[in-house]
Amino acid sequence: MSESPLFQRRRFLGLVLAGTLVPVGLSACAAGGGSDTPADSAPTGEVSDTNPFGVGEGAAVEAVIFDGGYGTDYVSAVAAAYADLHKGGKLTVAPSTQISQQMQPRFVGGNPPDLLDNSGANAIGLATIAKQLEDLAPLTKAKNTEGDVIADTLYPGMLDDGYYDGRLVQLNYVLTVYGLWYSKSLFDANGWKAPTTWDDVLALGAQAKTAGKYLFCWGKEAASYYLTLAVESAIKEGGDEVRVKLGNLDADAWSHPVVQAVFAKMEQAVQAGYFLPGGAGTQFTAAQAQWTQGQQAVLYPSGSWIENEMKSQTAADFQMTGCPAPAVSSGAAMPAESFHASAGEPFVVPSQAKNKAGGMETLRLMLSKEGATNFAKAKLSSTIVKGTVPADAFGSTALASQIAMLDAAGENTFTFNFNDIYGFTSQNNVLWNSFLSGELDAAGLTSGLQKQFDDTRADDSVVKVKVS
Repeated sequence: MSESPLFQRRRFLGLVLAGTLVPVGLSACAAGGGSDTPADSAPTGEVSDTNPFGVGEGAAVEAVIFDGGYGTDYVSAVAAAYADLHKGGKLTVAPSTQISQQMQPRFVGGNPPDLLDNSGANAIGLATIAKQLEDLAPLTKAKNTEGDVIADTLYPGMLDDGYYDGRLVQLNYVLTVYGLWYSKSLFDANGWKAPTTWDDVLALGAQAKTAGKYLFCWGKEAASYYLTLAVESAIKEGGDEVRVKLGNLDADAWSHPVVQAVFAKMEQAVQAGYFLPGGAGTQFTAAQAQWTQGQQAVLYPSGSWIENEMKSQTAADFQMTGCPAPAVSSGAAMPAESFHASAGEPFVVPSQAKNKAGGMETLRLMLSKEGATNFAKAKLSSTIVKGTVPADAFGSTALASQIAMLDAAGENTFTFNFNDIYGFTSQNNVLWNSFLSGELDAAGLTSGLQKQFDDTRADDSVVKVKVS
């Protein structure tokens, strides 16, 4: 992967944090017995460049990792290195897809794990637990196992989304490229081109229908991928103004004309029968297999985890390829090459953990060049660590397309994270399943999404993250 400082030039990463409280409704679920008082009970060791957090000999580490598109083995992969460095210390990795359900009681009880990958549809809103998390700034100042200061090894801008109330409480490990994904071999065989506007998308839907295929498919747990697609399109069309209104939960954010134009196009696709029926009752990986294996649909909106997530269920010679989300029109505020890029897979170290040093050390090993390269090769995605992907992208068409997208976009990448901050994803899935099924129109979708914003904005106990 190119090491050009693409993210130094990102236009829309101006996330300004403000406030000091956590949401009452959410914190009531997660705070409980938690406090800022350290709860280390594991053995401690001498602090040095090779043991920057003072991990004690034989100190065990418990990590709870979201078992999603990247699995959990990339964390387990550093267990041997941890044991070697810390006299047999054992790193235990527990997979989970029910992060909030399983972890909120542990935060309440004051016994959270030493390391948590707070990801997936059931992730805990960052605002809920931010005060109960360690500041990870010392991690970025430490040296990795190759002797380099970790902060110097990262793509610029990749830590930005992890700050909350002035502290780095979350480290997003994976560089994520968002967009539309398709089979290049299928497109070439039919003479189709990747769309750049929603009119192109709808025209492709008609062509796909003629070929006996659907334009899109979806799964019930991942219906909100279409919210991500809609917001990406709206930001491309309307520019910074749209991103700021949505990020600040404005009173009329979802009624913005550009957002409404995107919803109208999507509603048109639903009404035209371009969505494979039954998505609201289909498990999301099964729905994705309808695309990658059955090739019943021709486009799928997702992040760059999709190739690894579906690699065992993808047709031979599928040639998975990504392209930027479409704008509404050819006169959009941002160029066609612009797209949504950010760091994903948010890792946190709870302040009440028994072995916080071990949690930090596990992240240090994952951020080593060896650990990050192993991730890139195994998962066909880049971490936030530079220089871990070769020019041939390990033979991956999807990863090669990510490189091409990054090179083409230059400084024109953007991000948004109101879902992660305020924990809207589960609620959004309900709305989007109804909308994509044709049971809810664009007006109903708009009012439902706006109600979430309005309720959160009106709750004075909720920290508002100011976006500029």
